[in-house]
Amino acid sequence: MKWIRKLLLPVVPIYYIVTKVRNILFDKNIFKSKSYEIPLICVGNLSVGGTGKSPMIEYLIRLLKADYQIATLSRGYKRESEGFQLADDNATALTLGDEPYQFYKKFRDVYVSVDNDRQHGISKLLSLPKPPEVILLDDAYQHRKVKAGFNILLTTYDKLYAEDIVLPTGDLREPRSGANRANAIIVTKCPDDLKASEQNRIIEKLKPNKGQNVFFSKISYEDSVFSKTHKIALSNLNSQKITLVTGIAKPEPLLEYLKDEGITYEHLKFKDHHTFSKDEIDELKEKEFVLTTEKDFVRLKHELKDDKLYYLPIRASIFESELLNDSVKDYVKNSTK
Repeated sequence: MKWIRKLLLPVVPIYYIVTKVRNILFDKNIFKSKSYEIPLICVGNLSVGGTGKSPMIEYLIRLLKADYQIATLSRGYKRESEGFQLADDNATALTLGDEPYQFYKKFRDVYVSVDNDRQHGISKLLSLPKPPEVILLDDAYQHRKVKAGFNILLTTYDKLYAEDIVLPTGDLREPRSGANRANAIIVTKCPDDLKASEQNRIIEKLKPNKGQNVFFSKISYEDSVFSKTHKIALSNLNSQKITLVTGIAKPEPLLEYLKDEGITYEHLKFKDHHTFSKDEIDELKEKEFVLTTEKDFVRLKHELKDDKLYYLPIRASIFESELLNDSVKDYVKNSTK
């Protein structure tokens, strides 16, 4: 597959020009972006693949939900429904998509919605009897028909956007200059012991604008795994014959964490947002103990027995988070009517 992408290198300048011109037309207000009086926080990335958007959305929910009525708006990737959907007791991963459904199961006091048309989705949320006070736009950095008031741009430690090129040979959805729209840049999935000198080296590579702050985050894992009704400490898993199932873009941090914890397993790796076939489900039913990610759990929990399927929760942990927290809270406070 990689060699095919290299063969497509001549297409890169065409893709670059098209996306660059599109951004210029939005910047010049020739293509229209709609602004809203309600605070809109966008979480996104320049690249395809997993940069940790879902943990970041959850981080913002935890930061703000005590003071504001929050709504999340996603497109609902790979869902089987159409149009605007607001999560309720009848919602599933099929009607919402796996990540929005994950938000709904964890945060019942938050509006969780999906709509491919972000403007339409926002209008539907604002028409609710008790409309949200803050909307978190999930994976909406390139959806420029909506003008967010605060843009958070994510890039992974092991593949900075500054070291990449646009599709189809690279992984960038738009040129690196798109980073100029960000209010905050967060380097995700960093090692726990990231030194200040390494942080400075990365900041020099990213070349943030004046006023742009660069933050660093890591993935924090729970010390227990969970089923629908049970909890088991990681330290008690060594007696289990574990099958690890991942349908995420970059499972390597999880593999490394389990290795460091002394957990041995058989690994079944699937593509991001993988839809499990009947044959694959039947194969998993034969396994003794299935451990998976939170995102995959919401798609598998109705297929496997409760005492067989477990997930390992994660959180985004921001290094020196006070400045980011204050920036987000100040934006919301100053933008709330």
